[in-house]
Amino acid sequence: MITETSRRDPFSLRGRTALVTGLANADSIAYGCASAMHDAGAELLLSYGHPKADKHVQPLAAALGGAEALLCDVQHEDQVAALFERVAARWGRLDVLVHSMAFAPKDDLHGRVVDSSRDGFALAMDISCHSFLRLARYAEPLMKEGGTLITLSYYGAEKVVDHYNLMGPVKAALESAVRYLAAELGPQGIRVHAISPGPIPTRAASGIAHFDRLLKSAAERAPLRRLAGIDDVGHTAVFLAADAGRALTGSTLYVDAGLNVRA
Repeated sequence: MITETSRRDPFSLRGRTALVTGLANADSIAYGCASAMHDAGAELLLSYGHPKADKHVQPLAAALGGAEALLCDVQHEDQVAALFERVAARWGRLDVLVHSMAFAPKDDLHGRVVDSSRDGFALAMDISCHSFLRLARYAEPLMKEGGTLITLSYYGAEKVVDHYNLMGPVKAALESAVRYLAAELGPQGIRVHAISPGPIPTRAASGIAHFDRLLKSAAERAPLRRLAGIDDVGHTAVFLAADAGRALTGSTLYVDAGLNVRA
């Protein structure tokens, strides 16, 4: 039977609203998601986590249809509240939320997991994992007719990846949170996903020790013999947020040129 939904382009986001957080520069995964969603027809609101990123973010926002970009450090509840107040004032609803942020103190990231400090572990968990829960809590009442929550993970959540260290347990917690949120919010039509790219040369990833070596190894070992890029991640985010992905929730999707199938 042909329905109104089936008549629409299943990969279009036209008429939908999207909040993309964690934008840093043109190399960030958040920008890949925002750009792809803009191309798919979504109206965008962007956020970035540090004032120093403003000079990089504002020109990108202008190029994305004059999207508004606001400072939002997720450690400051007033900034998070103000961000969602702006969403409510501008649209009165929200269809898509992209959570693209991770952080761990350098000493804890470069050291052994067993030696990680209590404060460093707590900070990494707060910014990289619990912030997704907080943003979801603000997004929930705005997703009146359902919506999609997307976060970013990495294969180091599932298997031990040399030098990923503290972020492995943190991302594992994030992927578990995705499953629990999917179960809790599913009755309201809210779908929740993690996208797990292979290594991508972003500013945040550059903090991982020997990252260049990791990039080279990944490109050599991936079945497609290449790395995934921010555009690949962005196109996957569009698929998940669009009608094409309406029967999917609670998943971690690998966008890594097949690297995850390697032992």
